[in-house]
Amino acid sequence: MTSADPRLYDGSAGPPPAPDPDSAWVTGGVLFAGVLMLCQGVVAALQGIAALGDSDVYGTVGDYLYRFSLTSWGWIHLVLGVCAAITGAALLKGAGWARVAGILFASLALFAQFLFLPYAPVWSVLMIGVDIFVIWALSAYRPPAAEVVPR
Repeated sequence: MTSADPRLYDGSAGPPPAPDPDSAWVTGGVLFAGVLMLCQGVVAALQGIAALGDSDVYGTVGDYLYRFSLTSWGWIHLVLGVCAAITGAALLKGAGWARVAGILFASLALFAQFLFLPYAPVWSVLMIGVDIFVIWALSAYRPPAAEVVPR
């Protein structure tokens, strides 16, 4: 087959195109993921403080398989929120460790929001979507390789 063979371009034959880690979607996605993690972390910390304060923000939930007390949820959201905010700020500064930590904390936040669905269903679904985007953006990005200068 030659490069002009139309079967390569109609999707019926040939490997799918590899994602381009240098595309604007991916590099801009990492920047946006950092902003989202920073904002989501602050909001999750506030969500945790509201749950710890025994306020009337969250109603009582009946029997639920993964039920924790609101105090437990408050601490979970507070700790995950602080960690996510710190990681988001580090992503914006370009720290290399922040990509792996961001994937880890976004994954943990995704599971926490899934388990928190009965308390705040609409908010939890929105945050699950944000976490999925953050995980995609941080895992699709490949930082440029450092150029090795021969001595």
